[in-house]
Amino acid sequence: MSNKILRQYGTLIALLVVVVIFSALKPGAFPTFANLVNITRQISLLTIISVGATIAMVVAEFDLSIGAVASFGGVLAAGFTVQGMNVVLSMLIPIGLSFLFGLGNGYLIIRFRIFSFIATLSTGTILGGVTFWYTGGATIFGGIPDSFLWLGQAKIGFIPVPTILMIAVVVFFWFIFSWTEFGRRLYAIGGNPVASRLSGVHVSRDKTYAFGLSSLLSAFTGVILASRLGSAHPTGGSGMLLQAYAAVFLGMTAFKAGIPNIWGTFIGSLLIGVVANGLTMLQVPYFLQDIVTGMIVILAVILQHIDEWRG
Repeated sequence: MSNKILRQYGTLIALLVVVVIFSALKPGAFPTFANLVNITRQISLLTIISVGATIAMVVAEFDLSIGAVASFGGVLAAGFTVQGMNVVLSMLIPIGLSFLFGLGNGYLIIRFRIFSFIATLSTGTILGGVTFWYTGGATIFGGIPDSFLWLGQAKIGFIPVPTILMIAVVVFFWFIFSWTEFGRRLYAIGGNPVASRLSGVHVSRDKTYAFGLSSLLSAFTGVILASRLGSAHPTGGSGMLLQAYAAVFLGMTAFKAGIPNIWGTFIGSLLIGVVANGLTMLQVPYFLQDIVTGMIVILAVILQHIDEWRG
């Protein structure tokens, strides 16, 4: 029974333990409402891009292009606004192009039967080259209008807009996977694509859509990142790739043992954010934060296979 609890709720337990520890070490700063709001703002981008990675993993695939797509989305959106394009269009066009890019990933993987991690790593590298070509390798930072910055820097009441967007994305895709036929089909494909096909599920089509949604959310993340920073760099989203999959793997020991799920991914992102926030308050060097995060992910994977290990 204890093994089952660890496999299913290990990340939740770890989150509670970490919160208690940091609250004890920094009682006047960590366990405050203001810091809670700050943490949600800090994890908003990670959560949104991690939901995209979750969608790919639900169909038992990997999308390693998400970091490159995030960079592409942010750079293109910032570049368009600097050139005088309508702010809404400057955001929607990169997101739409990225959705098509994701559909292309899906087609490439399914049509030519290429392993998804190889295909998306390759296409992501190509897209990264395109992004560098567009900017000449330079950061876009001048002439960005305030209306573009609203998405990443504004607040509605006391809640940052990125936090609201994060909650909206999480709730929307939780609903998709929990209450719609499309979401159930994706889980069926991830569980057994052959049986799904025999049951009448259009496996190729739905899997392609999964990659499209993964890229769409990645580009959306990049747009918010550019808005928050007031600038865009051609590698700005690359650092989120590993953390996104860390959040997904952590989420697989939050509610549904070994199964990618939206709320689990949110809890995984929250754990990563809480650890980073607490260690920053303790003035722990950044590279040590990466070490701690990596150790947490390894522990999460071990928990998923704890029964096999004991056997």
